[in-house]
Amino acid sequence: MASNKKSPTPKNPTTPSAASRVQSSQAKAGNDTGKGSFPARLQAAAATNVNKVDEPVSKGGRKSPSKGTRK
Repeated sequence: MASNKKSPTPKNPTTPSAASRVQSSQAKAGNDTGKGSFPARLQAAAATNVNKVDEPVSKGGRKSPSKGTRK
């Protein structure tokens, strides 16, 4: 049965440069780097990590109403 737990955030998330090095070394060795391969999945994870870092963390709360909406 599948677990609904999220995997923990890695202490050292993969960077795009690390993913690039892995993909390059695999390609030079003649290994598959296409969709679904380890280098492709690693690159996708690195992109996700970058996007998570760049996104501002929302504090929640209510936005103040724009002028003219109160009566």
